[in-house]
Amino acid sequence: MADRKQIHSDKAPKAVGPYSQAVAVDGWLFTSGQVHLTPSGELIDADIGTQTRQALTNLGSVLAEAGAGFDDVVKVTVFLRDMADFKAMNEVYSEFFQGALPARSCVAVLGLPVDARVEIEAVARIGN
Repeated sequence: MADRKQIHSDKAPKAVGPYSQAVAVDGWLFTSGQVHLTPSGELIDADIGTQTRQALTNLGSVLAEAGAGFDDVVKVTVFLRDMADFKAMNEVYSEFFQGALPARSCVAVLGLPVDARVEIEAVARIGN
């Protein structure tokens, strides 16, 4: 089996279930979805822009723990509870992803953990 390493950052919230914040394998990093929890586990009761910013800040902390950054991300999946939030989410998203943009999917879902309005996961190349 390939070299597999669990990634954990104290600068991102702990997993709320039986999973890792991210897993690194063969030069790739696969992150779990990040939501609007603070690193201490506090829920931010806020608008979609603020929730998106916290989710991406958490994602950045997990990427950094693995030695990566937003420029290393090749694929993002965004889960929205309401597609009406698409424009506001994109405004914040574009603050974090610039230049050579990753591929991305954005889907509407019926519900998300901890009543989040947005959840964001990524795949990144590491160890380059």
